Amino acid sequence: ASAMRGSVGFTSTRVIAVRQHGTEESAEAFDSRYEKYFARDGIDGWEIRKGMNDLLGMDLVPSPKVIESGLRACRRVNDIALAIRWLEGCKDKCGDQKATIYPYLLEKISPTLKELGVPTIEELGYDKPELALKSVYDI
Repeated sequence: ASAMRGSVGFTSTRVIAVRQHGTEESAEAFDSRYEKYFARDGIDGWEIRKGMNDLLGMDLVPSPKVIESGLRACRRVNDIALAIRWLEGCKDKCGDQKATIYPYLLEKISPTLKELGVPTIEELGYDKPELALKSVYDI
């Protein structure tokens, strides 16, 4: 475990920037920070989950580069279940734009999915409930 366990790559200058009320991190710097976080040597499952949980808790859809680095981190610790949950969380973050954003994300990350041998939620059949009943309000 490293000293960074409680924070996702925040340096003291980043903390100072937050306190100055007006300094914003660019999208490229944000993506780069999380890519570096997931690419660290010696990262463990807990730290991967921490980074993914932080990202999924924000009001954004992770970029394809960040999703790919999260998938690669899952592969390095041999946690396919976490990789599938990561895909499911990213799909859920698309919200009501799922029909447009999620296919774009899949198109961009599909080479990485094939390279790592990670199936999509749809390939596993997890996108539709297995034993769903019709709602009484739909009858």
